[in-house]
Amino acid sequence: MISERKNVQTTYTIETDEFIKFKNLIYQEAGITLTEAKKSLVVTRLSKRLRYFDCSSFQEYYEIVIGNDYPIEMQMMVDLLTTNETYFFREEKHFEFLEKITKTKKNWTTPYRVWSAASSSGEEAYTIAMVLQETLGDAPWEIVGTDISTRIIEKAKNGLYPLERAEKIPKAYLNKYCLKGVRSHTGSFMIDKKLKKRIQFKHMNLLNGISGMGEFDAIFLRNVMIYFDQETKSRLVKTILNHLKPEGYFLIGHSESLNGISSSVKLVQPAVFQRK
Repeated sequence: MISERKNVQTTYTIETDEFIKFKNLIYQEAGITLTEAKKSLVVTRLSKRLRYFDCSSFQEYYEIVIGNDYPIEMQMMVDLLTTNETYFFREEKHFEFLEKITKTKKNWTTPYRVWSAASSSGEEAYTIAMVLQETLGDAPWEIVGTDISTRIIEKAKNGLYPLERAEKIPKAYLNKYCLKGVRSHTGSFMIDKKLKKRIQFKHMNLLNGISGMGEFDAIFLRNVMIYFDQETKSRLVKTILNHLKPEGYFLIGHSESLNGISSSVKLVQPAVFQRK
């Protein structure tokens, strides 16, 4: 067993062979491709764990991650190396599209289901919820949000954000669906419970197989494929589309493409596809 004493601040460097080991490990666990340019990112994000275990090198920490003494450390490493950049109403044209296609579905008895497949800290899922509450109201609808990071999923479940994160939320939605924090939560806002109860957040590695999800009317997989190679993208999209209803909609990031990846969907507007 390795002592878990906290060390004084130590400056670490990563050798090329050590970087390659972490590069291969994060690809194996999360499908993420790290280039040489990401060496400094690996050092910055993992150094705190080396200090926690009082490691003298990245090789020593690597042995901890792949070993059996600390089974949760693999997930900790994944959490630290996955990027979770997001904000409310990001790529707003997508939400205008969602509003347009759901306005006609108020009389549905079957729940309108949306999957935020890489939900990060929850901003995307809560944005979707605001739109559906406006268009569908009390009609049945539900959202599932998933992410590979257990730490970030817990943050999403809380639905508590710094006030500056509200910048992109339309004022009408902000007044309806966000509660300003008081006392210990001063400087923050919380998503209203009537939206939170419609969303289920789950920890999920999309590359390790998906079960028990059912089918969805719309799936958001935005700004995720940019981290994957072509083979991983193809495998991921094929898996995701198995859970999209016929004529359902698949939304990706505006900087992403499905060229050479899938022929089972057709483009209906930039970064929005419909299952054939």
